[in-house]
Amino acid sequence: MSRPQVLFVCVHNAGRSQMAAGLLAHYAGDAVVVRSAGSDPGAAVNPAVVTALGEVGIDISREFPKPLTTDAVQASDVVITMGCGDACPVFPGKRYLDWRLDDPAGQDVETVRRIRDEIDALVRDLLGELGV
Repeated sequence: MSRPQVLFVCVHNAGRSQMAAGLLAHYAGDAVVVRSAGSDPGAAVNPAVVTALGEVGIDISREFPKPLTTDAVQASDVVITMGCGDACPVFPGKRYLDWRLDDPAGQDVETVRRIRDEIDALVRDLLGELGV
């Protein structure tokens, strides 16, 4: 059986989607193919996001914002959007989820920690749904 493929999408791919991808990759290891992308990618990952994940042992310091592509959506089994509206193309046979989360852009590390913890709970639930 092939590994499930999950794509996390937010506007800039600098915060929420990077945290979700980092957390899922950390928990799932090689059991899930994890991607993240942005409908309007930023210049760099939010430093507060890097710090907040680093505090729980996840290093995303080498990550960078990536553009959302049709190929990434088509390759994914589950597409999870986080505030990017209708920018994500919709294809039949894909599972789409919308996680409504605060945007960490411009927030202090304490606020980003709260967002990280919300994403962590959603990612753990997703792992259960994927049977990982």
